[in-house]
Amino acid sequence: MSEVTITYLEMRDLSQLRRKTTNDPRFRVVEIAEKKGELNRSLYVLIGEAWEWRDKLSWSMEEWNSYAESENLKTFVAYVDDAIAGYFELMVQGDDVEITYFGLAPDFLGNGYGGALLTQAIEAAWRLSPSRVWVHNCNLDHPAALQNYLSRGMSIYDVRQQ
Repeated sequence: MSEVTITYLEMRDLSQLRRKTTNDPRFRVVEIAEKKGELNRSLYVLIGEAWEWRDKLSWSMEEWNSYAESENLKTFVAYVDDAIAGYFELMVQGDDVEITYFGLAPDFLGNGYGGALLTQAIEAAWRLSPSRVWVHNCNLDHPAALQNYLSRGMSIYDVRQQ
């Protein structure tokens, strides 16, 4: 197995955000009010399958429900019309908010939604009043993901090999 490079990025103030929007009026992002593990699992599989997200695939529904129902987790789904275009999860960790999962569904890659979705993720994270917003990215993720984080104003603070 080849080495995985993990890049850690952060934003220390909302003023650093370089917003991007989409001109598609069908694109919208909704916070999921009813916390259900089944939804989080299906989003994780839909978005993560192409990028070999595996860390939670072995979880039981009990584990998924416990995770989804955490008072520190917020889940947001992006739609184009009624189709799921992507999602992100925010996890409050003390004074920080981590964008724990972020991505687009395969059918929506390459259509300019990534920057708009990340803008909404960062804005939603800052509404939780953290001291910083952070995320990690790895070289197994979409090739444009790291550049999207940097383009939105996040800064690299650590790089690790695994």
